[in-house]
Amino acid sequence: MKVICDSYTPAGEPIPTNKRHGAAEIFSSQKVINEVPWYGIEQEYTLLQTNVKWPLGWPVGGYPGPQGPYYCGAGADKSFGRDISDAHYKACLYAGINISGTNGEVMPGQWEYQVGPSVGIEAGDHIWCSRYILERITEQAGVVLSLDPKPIEGDWNGAGCHTNYSTKSMREDGGFEVIKKAILNLSLRHEEHISAYGEGNERRLTGKHETASIDTFSWGVANRGCSIRVGRDTEKNGKGYLEDRRPASNMDPYVVTSLLAETTILWEPTLEAEALAAQKLSLKV
Repeated sequence: MKVICDSYTPAGEPIPTNKRHGAAEIFSSQKVINEVPWYGIEQEYTLLQTNVKWPLGWPVGGYPGPQGPYYCGAGADKSFGRDISDAHYKACLYAGINISGTNGEVMPGQWEYQVGPSVGIEAGDHIWCSRYILERITEQAGVVLSLDPKPIEGDWNGAGCHTNYSTKSMREDGGFEVIKKAILNLSLRHEEHISAYGEGNERRLTGKHETASIDTFSWGVANRGCSIRVGRDTEKNGKGYLEDRRPASNMDPYVVTSLLAETTILWEPTLEAEALAAQKLSLKV
């Protein structure tokens, strides 16, 4: 039996890698509790051949056909590792993980599963636990799991951990205005978020392959090339959620989820900074 828990020094201080402690402090704030933050996290990963560290299904020392037919693809020439994805999905359901979907990704040998909607600290708990289960299943299959955000250089998609997020205010009537205010806050803390969104992310966030540039904050409706994407239904209904497309596949979910809550619920920019950012982003809040 495996149990997820946080670790402390003999003096009672959280060890440096215990990011759950800081996240729990943010999620225990009454202001955050009142907003009931929901998260839906899209965990991408790449399966590698054991001896050569080359993606599953790729010819050793060579490349498959270009990207296009592999995303949500079916067939032995398009889908590599479905047995692992399916076994992981079933194991997560059995373990009580709030897993809600899975799909083959744009790059062959790359997969994704979704966890959520989860409330607060539960999102981080379930992602970490699901990653452990995935490590065990790939081990049994004799395949190497990679969470590297850009495992193969060149004209191939990287691996991210898109984080869908909403608060109670965003989900209620008039919520789109709250979402725009959240986007404004996120724009003002772009560098802080990028520094906390995973190692090697600069190799992934190039402005190509469905990413925004790591150096520039952007947002848009139904735009996969933005830092923050808002769905068409959210715009149409005037309420809903936002998608932060910046986190890398190796991000720490405790850090990302708590930082989103802190920036959009607890943190207040100066009026001057807010006005300048609103003008730059063409946001009326």
